[in-house]
Amino acid sequence: MLFAAAAAAQTYPTKPIRMVIPYPAGGAGSVVPHILAPKLVETWGQQLVVDNRGGAAGNIGTEIAARAPADGYTLLLAALTHVINPSLYKNLSFDFVKDFAPITLMVSTPSVLLLNPSVPANSVKELIALAKAKPSQLNFGSAGSGSSSHLAAELFSSMAGIKMTHVLYRVTSVVLIDLIAGRIEVYFNTLPSAMPHVRAKKLKVLAVTSLKRTLLLPDMPTVSEAGVPGYEMTAWYGVLTRDGVPQDIIQKLNADFVRTIRIPEVSEKLIEVGAEPVANTPEQFKAFIQSELKKWAKVVQESGAKVDY
Repeated sequence: MLFAAAAAAQTYPTKPIRMVIPYPAGGAGSVVPHILAPKLVETWGQQLVVDNRGGAAGNIGTEIAARAPADGYTLLLAALTHVINPSLYKNLSFDFVKDFAPITLMVSTPSVLLLNPSVPANSVKELIALAKAKPSQLNFGSAGSGSSSHLAAELFSSMAGIKMTHVLYRVTSVVLIDLIAGRIEVYFNTLPSAMPHVRAKKLKVLAVTSLKRTLLLPDMPTVSEAGVPGYEMTAWYGVLTRDGVPQDIIQKLNADFVRTIRIPEVSEKLIEVGAEPVANTPEQFKAFIQSELKKWAKVVQESGAKVDY
Protein backbone atom coordinates (compact mmCIF):
# COMPACT_ATOMS: atom_id res chain seq x y z
CA MET A 1 0.00 0.00 0.00
CA LEU A 2 2.83 2.40 0.82
CA PHE A 3 4.52 1.58 -2.50
CA ALA A 4 1.27 2.21 -4.37
CA ALA A 5 0.78 5.57 -2.62
CA ALA A 6 4.34 6.67 -3.46
CA ALA A 7 3.90 5.61 -7.07
CA ALA A 8 0.64 7.54 -7.30
CA ALA A 9 2.33 10.69 -5.98
CA GLN A 10 5.10 10.39 -8.56
CA THR A 11 2.63 10.34 -11.45
CA TYR A 12 0.11 12.75 -9.92
CA PRO A 13 -1.69 14.57 -11.43
CA THR A 14 -2.86 12.58 -14.44
CA LYS A 15 -6.02 14.63 -15.03
CA PRO A 16 -7.31 18.18 -14.37
CA ILE A 17 -7.51 19.35 -10.76
CA ARG A 18 -10.63 21.16 -9.58
CA MET A 19 -10.46 23.98 -7.04
CA VAL A 20 -13.84 24.69 -5.45
CA ILE A 21 -14.17 28.36 -4.58
CA PRO A 22 -17.17 28.66 -2.25
CA TYR A 23 -17.86 32.27 -3.23
CA PRO A 24 -19.37 33.95 -6.30
CA ALA A 25 -17.24 34.41 -9.41
CA GLY A 26 -15.45 37.73 -9.68
CA GLY A 27 -14.96 38.20 -5.95
CA ALA A 28 -11.69 38.55 -4.06
CA GLY A 29 -11.58 34.80 -3.53
CA SER A 30 -11.17 34.16 -7.24
CA VAL A 31 -8.22 36.49 -7.72
CA VAL A 32 -5.49 34.46 -6.00
CA PRO A 33 -6.21 31.14 -7.80
CA HIS A 34 -6.28 32.91 -11.16
CA ILE A 35 -2.87 34.46 -10.48
CA LEU A 36 -1.39 31.09 -9.52
CA ALA A 37 -3.12 28.97 -12.17
CA PRO A 38 -0.83 29.55 -15.20
CA LYS A 39 2.33 28.51 -13.33
CA LEU A 40 0.62 25.54 -11.66
CA VAL A 41 -0.59 24.35 -15.07
CA GLU A 42 3.01 24.50 -16.32
CA THR A 43 4.17 22.43 -13.35
CA TRP A 44 1.42 19.82 -13.53
CA GLY A 45 0.85 19.54 -17.26
CA GLN A 46 -2.83 19.56 -16.31
CA GLN A 47 -5.49 22.23 -16.04
CA LEU A 48 -6.59 23.84 -12.78
CA VAL A 49 -10.36 24.14 -13.09
CA VAL A 50 -11.76 26.96 -10.97
CA ASP A 51 -15.25 26.01 -9.82
CA ASN A 52 -17.18 28.84 -8.13
CA ARG A 53 -19.97 27.54 -5.88
CA GLY A 54 -21.17 30.53 -3.88
CA GLY A 55 -23.92 30.69 -1.28
CA ALA A 56 -24.61 30.51 2.46
CA ALA A 57 -21.40 32.32 3.43
CA GLY A 58 -19.26 29.68 1.75
CA ASN A 59 -21.03 26.66 3.23
CA ILE A 60 -22.54 25.35 -0.03
CA GLY A 61 -19.24 25.11 -1.88
CA THR A 62 -17.48 23.73 1.17
CA GLU A 63 -20.03 20.92 1.45
CA ILE A 64 -19.46 20.06 -2.21
CA ALA A 65 -15.71 19.81 -1.62
CA ALA A 66 -16.26 17.75 1.54
CA ARG A 67 -18.20 15.14 -0.45
CA ALA A 68 -15.59 14.78 -3.21
CA PRO A 69 -13.39 11.67 -3.46
CA ALA A 70 -10.23 11.74 -1.32
CA ASP A 71 -7.95 11.43 -4.35
CA GLY A 72 -6.29 14.87 -4.45
CA TYR A 73 -8.21 16.01 -7.53
CA THR A 74 -10.56 18.32 -5.62
CA LEU A 75 -9.14 21.27 -3.70
CA LEU A 76 -10.95 23.84 -1.56
CA LEU A 77 -10.12 27.52 -1.36
CA ALA A 78 -10.43 28.28 2.36
CA ALA A 79 -10.85 31.73 3.86
CA LEU A 80 -11.54 33.56 7.11
CA THR A 81 -15.24 32.67 6.91
CA HIS A 82 -14.35 29.00 7.34
CA VAL A 83 -13.10 29.59 10.90
CA ILE A 84 -16.02 31.87 11.78
CA ASN A 85 -18.88 29.76 10.41
CA PRO A 86 -18.56 26.80 12.85
CA SER A 87 -19.50 29.21 15.65
CA LEU A 88 -22.40 30.74 13.71
CA TYR A 89 -24.00 27.72 12.06
CA LYS A 90 -24.95 24.90 14.41
CA ASN A 91 -26.08 22.32 11.84
CA LEU A 92 -23.33 22.27 9.23
CA SER A 93 -23.25 19.07 7.17
CA PHE A 94 -19.45 18.98 7.24
CA ASP A 95 -16.66 19.39 9.78
CA PHE A 96 -14.11 21.89 8.53
CA VAL A 97 -11.33 20.36 10.63
CA LYS A 98 -12.09 16.63 10.27
CA ASP A 99 -13.18 16.60 6.63
CA PHE A 100 -10.22 18.52 5.18
CA ALA A 101 -6.45 18.28 5.09
CA PRO A 102 -4.53 21.59 5.01
CA ILE A 103 -2.04 22.16 2.18
CA THR A 104 -0.84 25.72 2.65
CA LEU A 105 -1.90 29.18 3.77
CA MET A 106 -1.32 31.06 0.52
CA VAL A 107 -1.80 34.73 1.38
CA SER A 108 -3.05 37.12 4.04
CA THR A 109 -4.96 40.33 3.38
CA PRO A 110 -5.16 42.98 6.11
CA SER A 111 -8.14 45.22 6.57
CA VAL A 112 -8.05 48.89 7.44
CA LEU A 113 -9.86 50.93 10.07
CA LEU A 114 -11.81 53.54 8.11
CA LEU A 115 -13.59 56.68 9.25
CA ASN A 116 -15.77 59.23 7.58
CA PRO A 117 -13.54 62.33 7.19
CA SER A 118 -15.87 64.40 9.37
CA VAL A 119 -15.18 62.25 12.46
CA PRO A 120 -12.93 64.32 14.80
CA ALA A 121 -10.33 61.60 15.28
CA ASN A 122 -7.04 61.26 13.44
CA SER A 123 -5.57 58.30 15.31
CA VAL A 124 -6.70 55.09 16.95
CA LYS A 125 -6.24 56.59 20.41
CA GLU A 126 -8.34 59.63 19.47
CA LEU A 127 -11.08 57.35 18.13
CA ILE A 128 -11.11 55.36 21.36
CA ALA A 129 -11.28 58.57 23.43
CA LEU A 130 -14.15 59.82 21.28
CA ALA A 131 -16.06 56.54 21.64
CA LYS A 132 -15.59 56.57 25.41
CA ALA A 133 -16.86 60.16 25.57
CA LYS A 134 -19.88 59.23 23.43
CA PRO A 135 -20.79 55.62 24.27
CA SER A 136 -22.93 53.93 21.58
CA GLN A 137 -23.11 57.15 19.55
CA LEU A 138 -20.58 56.09 16.93
CA ASN A 139 -22.05 53.75 14.32
CA PHE A 140 -20.02 51.07 12.59
CA GLY A 141 -21.18 49.25 9.49
CA SER A 142 -20.73 45.63 8.49
CA ALA A 143 -21.56 43.43 5.52
CA GLY A 144 -23.63 41.06 7.66
CA SER A 145 -24.02 39.67 11.15
CA GLY A 146 -21.04 37.45 11.85
CA SER A 147 -19.14 38.75 8.81
CA SER A 148 -15.44 39.54 9.12
CA SER A 149 -16.18 43.29 9.07
CA HIS A 150 -18.69 42.86 11.91
CA LEU A 151 -16.42 40.73 14.07
CA ALA A 152 -13.37 42.93 13.39
CA ALA A 153 -15.26 45.87 14.89
CA GLU A 154 -16.57 43.80 17.80
CA LEU A 155 -13.05 42.58 18.59
CA PHE A 156 -11.77 46.16 18.43
CA SER A 157 -14.54 47.40 20.74
CA SER A 158 -13.96 44.61 23.23
CA MET A 159 -10.19 45.07 23.38
CA ALA A 160 -10.43 48.89 23.48
CA GLY A 161 -13.16 48.91 26.13
CA ILE A 162 -15.61 50.94 24.07
CA LYS A 163 -19.19 50.58 22.85
CA MET A 164 -20.27 51.38 19.30
CA THR A 165 -23.58 50.70 17.55
CA HIS A 166 -23.72 48.05 14.85
CA VAL A 167 -25.48 48.99 11.60
CA LEU A 168 -26.13 45.89 9.53
CA TYR A 169 -25.90 45.88 5.73
CA ARG A 170 -26.12 43.09 3.18
CA VAL A 171 -23.73 44.43 0.56
CA THR A 172 -20.22 45.81 1.07
CA SER A 173 -20.61 48.50 -1.58
CA VAL A 174 -23.57 50.01 0.27
CA VAL A 175 -21.56 50.16 3.52
CA LEU A 176 -18.90 52.20 1.72
CA ILE A 177 -21.53 54.50 0.18
CA ASP A 178 -23.04 55.23 3.59
CA LEU A 179 -19.61 55.66 5.20
CA ILE A 180 -18.63 58.22 2.56
CA ALA A 181 -21.99 59.97 2.98
CA GLY A 182 -21.55 60.14 6.75
CA ARG A 183 -24.54 57.98 7.65
CA ILE A 184 -22.13 55.74 9.59
CA GLU A 185 -18.78 56.72 11.06
CA VAL A 186 -16.63 53.57 11.25
CA TYR A 187 -15.96 50.55 9.04
CA PHE A 188 -13.35 47.79 8.94
CA ASN A 189 -12.84 47.02 5.26
CA THR A 190 -10.36 44.92 3.31
CA LEU A 191 -7.45 46.95 2.02
CA PRO A 192 -7.93 46.27 -1.73
CA SER A 193 -11.57 47.35 -1.54
CA ALA A 194 -10.86 50.46 0.53
CA MET A 195 -7.81 51.87 -1.22
CA PRO A 196 -9.54 53.62 -4.18
CA HIS A 197 -11.68 55.63 -1.74
CA VAL A 198 -8.72 56.38 0.53
CA ARG A 199 -6.63 57.61 -2.41
CA ALA A 200 -9.54 59.81 -3.51
CA LYS A 201 -9.56 61.27 0.04
CA LYS A 202 -13.18 60.28 0.49
CA LEU A 203 -12.30 58.29 3.61
CA LYS A 204 -9.81 58.42 6.45
CA VAL A 205 -7.68 55.39 7.25
CA LEU A 206 -6.29 55.21 10.78
CA ALA A 207 -4.51 51.86 10.87
CA VAL A 208 -4.14 48.41 9.35
CA THR A 209 -5.47 45.39 11.20
CA SER A 210 -2.54 43.01 10.73
CA LEU A 211 -0.21 42.45 13.68
CA LYS A 212 2.74 43.68 11.62
CA ARG A 213 2.81 46.57 9.18
CA THR A 214 1.83 45.64 5.67
CA LEU A 215 4.04 45.92 2.60
CA LEU A 216 1.12 47.64 0.92
CA LEU A 217 1.08 50.60 3.35
CA PRO A 218 4.47 50.49 5.11
CA ASP A 219 4.03 53.90 6.75
CA MET A 220 0.60 53.09 8.17
CA PRO A 221 0.63 51.92 11.84
CA THR A 222 -1.13 48.78 12.95
CA VAL A 223 -4.10 48.94 15.30
CA SER A 224 -1.96 47.05 17.79
CA GLU A 225 0.86 49.60 17.87
CA ALA A 226 -1.50 52.57 17.59
CA GLY A 227 -3.48 51.92 20.74
CA VAL A 228 -4.92 48.39 21.07
CA PRO A 229 -1.98 46.08 21.85
CA GLY A 230 -2.36 42.57 20.46
CA TYR A 231 -5.21 43.40 18.09
CA GLU A 232 -5.08 41.39 14.89
CA MET A 233 -7.60 40.66 12.18
CA THR A 234 -6.57 39.59 8.70
CA ALA A 235 -8.48 38.01 5.88
CA TRP A 236 -6.62 35.08 4.36
CA TYR A 237 -6.81 32.46 1.66
CA GLY A 238 -5.49 28.92 1.89
CA VAL A 239 -5.90 25.68 0.02
CA LEU A 240 -7.03 22.33 1.43
CA THR A 241 -8.03 18.95 0.08
CA ARG A 242 -10.14 16.09 1.39
CA ASP A 243 -9.01 14.32 4.52
CA GLY A 244 -7.71 10.89 3.55
CA VAL A 245 -5.68 12.05 0.56
CA PRO A 246 -2.26 10.29 0.71
CA GLN A 247 0.41 12.31 2.46
CA ASP A 248 2.76 12.06 -0.53
CA ILE A 249 0.21 13.87 -2.66
CA ILE A 250 -0.39 16.51 0.02
CA GLN A 251 3.35 17.12 0.26
CA LYS A 252 3.61 17.43 -3.51
CA LEU A 253 0.71 19.88 -3.61
CA ASN A 254 2.31 21.90 -0.81
CA ALA A 255 5.65 22.01 -2.63
CA ASP A 256 3.99 23.05 -5.90
CA PHE A 257 1.89 25.82 -4.34
CA VAL A 258 4.75 27.16 -2.20
CA ARG A 259 7.15 27.18 -5.15
CA THR A 260 4.60 28.97 -7.33
CA ILE A 261 3.75 31.62 -4.73
CA ARG A 262 7.44 32.38 -4.25
CA ILE A 263 8.10 33.01 -7.95
CA PRO A 264 8.95 36.76 -8.00
CA GLU A 265 6.48 37.71 -10.73
CA VAL A 266 3.69 35.80 -8.96
CA SER A 267 4.51 37.40 -5.59
CA GLU A 268 4.48 40.84 -7.21
CA LYS A 269 1.05 40.24 -8.76
CA LEU A 270 -0.33 39.05 -5.42
CA ILE A 271 1.00 42.12 -3.62
CA GLU A 272 -0.47 44.38 -6.31
CA VAL A 273 -3.96 43.07 -5.53
CA GLY A 274 -3.46 43.46 -1.77
CA ALA A 275 -2.50 39.89 -0.90
CA GLU A 276 0.73 39.29 1.01
CA PRO A 277 2.34 35.91 0.22
CA VAL A 278 2.65 33.42 3.11
CA ALA A 279 3.19 29.90 1.65
CA ASN A 280 3.73 27.76 4.78
CA THR A 281 3.71 24.02 5.58
CA PRO A 282 0.60 21.86 6.08
CA GLU A 283 1.47 21.59 9.78
CA GLN A 284 1.80 25.36 10.16
CA PHE A 285 -1.47 25.93 8.32
CA LYS A 286 -3.22 23.37 10.54
CA ALA A 287 -1.99 25.12 13.69
CA PHE A 288 -3.09 28.47 12.25
CA ILE A 289 -6.60 27.13 11.58
CA GLN A 290 -6.91 25.82 15.14
CA SER A 291 -5.80 29.18 16.54
CA GLU A 292 -8.25 31.09 14.34
CA LEU A 293 -11.16 28.82 15.27
CA LYS A 294 -10.61 29.49 18.99
CA LYS A 295 -10.11 33.23 18.49
CA TRP A 296 -13.26 33.83 16.45
CA ALA A 297 -15.44 31.48 18.51
CA LYS A 298 -14.79 33.76 21.47
CA VAL A 299 -15.55 36.90 19.45
CA VAL A 300 -18.79 35.41 18.07
CA GLN A 301 -19.91 34.43 21.57
CA GLU A 302 -19.11 37.79 23.11
CA SER A 303 -20.68 39.77 20.26
CA GLY A 304 -23.87 37.73 20.21
CA ALA A 305 -23.67 37.52 16.42
CA LYS A 306 -26.51 35.57 14.81
CA VAL A 307 -27.36 34.49 11.27
CA ASP A 308 -30.76 34.39 9.63
CA TYR A 309 -30.46 30.88 8.26
